[in-house]
Amino acid sequence: MLKRSAVLCLFILLLCPVLRAQNADKLKDECERAANAAEVLNEIMKTPDQSIPQGLLARSYAMAIIPHVVKGALGVGGRHGKGLIATRQASGKWGTPSFVDLSGGSFGLQIGVSATDLILVFTDRAGLKGLLSGKMKFGVDAAAAAGPVGRTAEASTDVKLKSAIYSYSRSKGLFAGVSLDGAVLGIDDSANHKVYGIGVTGTNILIDNKVKANPVVTPFIESLTKNAPQRTK
Repeated sequence: MLKRSAVLCLFILLLCPVLRAQNADKLKDECERAANAAEVLNEIMKTPDQSIPQGLLARSYAMAIIPHVVKGALGVGGRHGKGLIATRQASGKWGTPSFVDLSGGSFGLQIGVSATDLILVFTDRAGLKGLLSGKMKFGVDAAAAAGPVGRTAEASTDVKLKSAIYSYSRSKGLFAGVSLDGAVLGIDDSANHKVYGIGVTGTNILIDNKVKANPVVTPFIESLTKNAPQRTK
């Protein structure tokens, strides 16, 4: 009996690395998405004069980053991209992110630009209402204002942060506020279920804070923590 148990334990030990490798391969797309979203924010915030004002970041309630949004077929039919969104916990720290997707709308891209990175900064919980109900269409369910850029923006542009959502785009190195009318933002349940487990909802992740983070989304959380410090009261 002891010999059989020893053989079984050895078999499990040998099998574990294989299982981990298989699981990592299944989550490859989600790992890349989280890493790319983190890198977008890191790169943008390296240039303070051409980045999101720190005052806005410090008071943000949630942030969504959708890297590499691309044109639809033959440049027609809007755009599509996949990213992540996270909200702050009561402590002010960033919580576990939910995966999201965005489609439709032109996003104000320049002619000839085939891809862009998008950032959405939410200033309060109300801005997430449509998203958590299913899908949120900008210009109908929610209004997103083109976000102010640079250090001087805090002194000259909407310092009271009257908009619930501010939007930004980066295309070919250019970073600026952008209009999102017609775009639709939704929770990516498929990705969430792969990363966190079947049955997990966007509300469980973003509002209830019932879902624990894991290595797949750690780079994204670390980027938010680094670039968007604790919310001011």
